[in-house]
Amino acid sequence: MIKKLLLPLLLLISFFVHAETLKTDVLVIGGGPCGVAAAVQSARSRVKTMLIEPGPWLGGSMTMGGMCVLDANRDLSSGIWGEFRRKVTEYYRNRLGYDTTKIAILRFEPYTGAEILKKITDTVKNLTVKLNTPWTGIRKDGDGWEVEIKVNGETVKVKAKVVVDGTPTGEVAAKAGAKFDDGTGDSEGMMTEIAILKDYGRNTDKTIAKPAGYDPAAYAFLKGRDIQKMLKTDAIPNDKYMIDWTEPNRETGIAKQQTLGLVYYLQTELGHKNLGLDDQFGTADHLPRVSFIKQGAHTVGAVRMVEDDILKPYDRESRLYRTSIGVGSIAGTPPFSIPLGAIVPKNTDNLLVTENALSVTGDVNSKTIDPAVQMTLGQGVGATAAYCAFFKTTTKHLNVRIIQGEIMDFKGYLMPFTDVPQSDPHWRAIQQIGATGMLKGIRTEKGNTIEVHFEPNDTVRTAEVKPFLNEIYTRAFLWFSNQKPGKYLTLGNLLYFISDYTLTDPETLEPQIRKIWSTQLHLPGELDVKRPATRLEFAMLINKYLNPFGKTVDLTGKVVN
Repeated sequence: MIKKLLLPLLLLISFFVHAETLKTDVLVIGGGPCGVAAAVQSARSRVKTMLIEPGPWLGGSMTMGGMCVLDANRDLSSGIWGEFRRKVTEYYRNRLGYDTTKIAILRFEPYTGAEILKKITDTVKNLTVKLNTPWTGIRKDGDGWEVEIKVNGETVKVKAKVVVDGTPTGEVAAKAGAKFDDGTGDSEGMMTEIAILKDYGRNTDKTIAKPAGYDPAAYAFLKGRDIQKMLKTDAIPNDKYMIDWTEPNRETGIAKQQTLGLVYYLQTELGHKNLGLDDQFGTADHLPRVSFIKQGAHTVGAVRMVEDDILKPYDRESRLYRTSIGVGSIAGTPPFSIPLGAIVPKNTDNLLVTENALSVTGDVNSKTIDPAVQMTLGQGVGATAAYCAFFKTTTKHLNVRIIQGEIMDFKGYLMPFTDVPQSDPHWRAIQQIGATGMLKGIRTEKGNTIEVHFEPNDTVRTAEVKPFLNEIYTRAFLWFSNQKPGKYLTLGNLLYFISDYTLTDPETLEPQIRKIWSTQLHLPGELDVKRPATRLEFAMLINKYLNPFGKTVDLTGKVVN
């Protein structure tokens, strides 16, 4: 009798243990802009993905944190970030005065941004999203991880091959044992509290209660300023404004009081009683649900991205731009690429980091933390996580070029060339050649705007491509010694180089190229072997016949022959 009762009991216990353990290929913890994009891309890359977010909204800093005026990456509207931009613009398209131009600053109400992100994730196969789901612990489980989460108050274990830390301060990475540049993870970091104000009409008084510790002297910098102009700069739809005018602080309570004090100062000292806090977050103080973390501790990664990787990427010993998985374009700064190694904590397998935990210096962090840049980067993070899960490998064995190929398959940028749009039939080849370093991006400045161009119609200088051809192709130095091309590389020189390397008779190669010049290569004009090759012609021919992008590079950008 006891044996008969024992067997069903054991089966029942086994069922509940099994029911409390979930399995997924990739687990993303934190639904901020990078986390959401990473989860979407991972799932689209055909691996089972779970995204957990402790709050009720997706979007992190740009929804629950109120950072909803996005100036970055307007001219690099790629992949998932471009998808989000389009859907926001479509939502507000019929609103009077909403700027729908291609490179307009993106403006939206925080809860609308959250709704759009949720609609995007709802359409993605292989993706499970769990809101209001905090995590409570993480430990190594073979090559993967076991994470404890809370679902309806109950502890549930999730086994994942790869974990993406999508939290603002790297708290998951810290618990998982990743090393930080200050020795530990920074649980709070430097933050601001954003306010969303609404214009309730000229005769309305929305003055809030005087905040504790209010000191009007702290806001005297606003006296004499053109407040209407400042408000217009931060305007969002439906007569609302995003206010982020206070200095960052390390304590949440102080940051909140600073922002409430600023609102009170606007209402009382400057006479804007009609501007009241917009109650869209469901919080007692009507401020956003989370702070906008602007700076925290950074993990010690496989590589460290420094400011020179932005200012002079081609002049460094390391070639981190070759390992790019995302791009950034910030006002006053040259557009840049973000290297794969910056998301990979050193000595911590199958864990990827985002937001403030990136392996970057503080001056770089101020440029990569923008939500638009983070969403662009998130696509690369998701492709990297999916690579590890799909190929059953670890972050010790990443193949840069396969990951980059997946990013481009889903319309993500590697190189921040703003003069060759994705609609251009040569876009992918140019991105690939740019990522080899054979042809450098060309910086252009127009007033306060800095761009990086490919300049496809410029001619190719021999001195520019010679060192890269010598690095990648073992017999190149012999060819240069024998052929002695002039200052500009001609199309004839280029064809001879291709024929020499591919062991193809030049008399056979030339008519082949003539035949596909306009049809397959989509090149303008005609093949004239006597004239200098344009950068576009060089990119298309080298990419097709020699495939330099197929050469393996390590996480520092070094070619591995």
